[in-house]
Amino acid sequence: MARTAGRVPTTGATLRRQGLKLLGLLLLCSASLQFYFVARIALMAVLAPQSTSFQRSEAWRLLTERHRLDWQQDWVDRERIATTLQRAVIASEDAGFVDHGGVEWDALEQAWAKNQRAEAAAARRNAQLDKRPARATAAASSARPKVEPKLVGGSTISQQLAKNLFLSSERTALRKAQEFVITLTLETLLSKRRILEIYLNNVEWGEGVFGAQAAARHYVHTDAARLDPISAARLAVMLPAPKRFEKNPGSAYVSGRAATIAARMGNVALP
Repeated sequence: MARTAGRVPTTGATLRRQGLKLLGLLLLCSASLQFYFVARIALMAVLAPQSTSFQRSEAWRLLTERHRLDWQQDWVDRERIATTLQRAVIASEDAGFVDHGGVEWDALEQAWAKNQRAEAAAARRNAQLDKRPARATAAASSARPKVEPKLVGGSTISQQLAKNLFLSSERTALRKAQEFVITLTLETLLSKRRILEIYLNNVEWGEGVFGAQAAARHYVHTDAARLDPISAARLAVMLPAPKRFEKNPGSAYVSGRAATIAARMGNVALP
């Protein structure tokens, strides 16, 4: 009987070859995704983005939960956004915006340390609650609300824009790494003025309220170009948690924090 020429590949060799093909495919997909991000960002130098990933997810949530879409957004050029609001947002969200390259590593490190302490404190408190004897039924005890840690962010305006434009809100190392790449791309391809303009026109200021013009109309009943320093400072204070602050935009916290931001605005440099 004649023998077949050549060697029959072993199972191990076949698996390695398939693994290399899969790795190559993953690398190709990753490179294609990065090219897509670069092309989209380059286009933003001349064209305003029609929507962001976060806005689309919010629109879908509102449609599915409420079966209607209450939406306020109106793009206005940077020249039609009061410098008071531009200064207030920088003072509140990212004091080093003009000078940094997109990421404030010291701020991220400090935020990470604070969040670690907050999560540890919440875990200890929840452990104490679990040890308490049940005063009612077992079902009532199991339904006892857990203490949630109060997490803080160290993201710059550029990082926030990167996340809102393209990414989800999940907290994973891979998503954070992608955020860094997009942030550096934004800083490379766009001017600081353009980054700030896109950010101010797309950031959330309440449920279904996006951008400076919509926020000025909704909360102050005026145009973004006409915001006085205190009104601008109040809007800036809302940005970290707009859905929470919109319930009581005139709260003592917002007023007190706004006074602090208004005092800092004079030292803020605009790009």
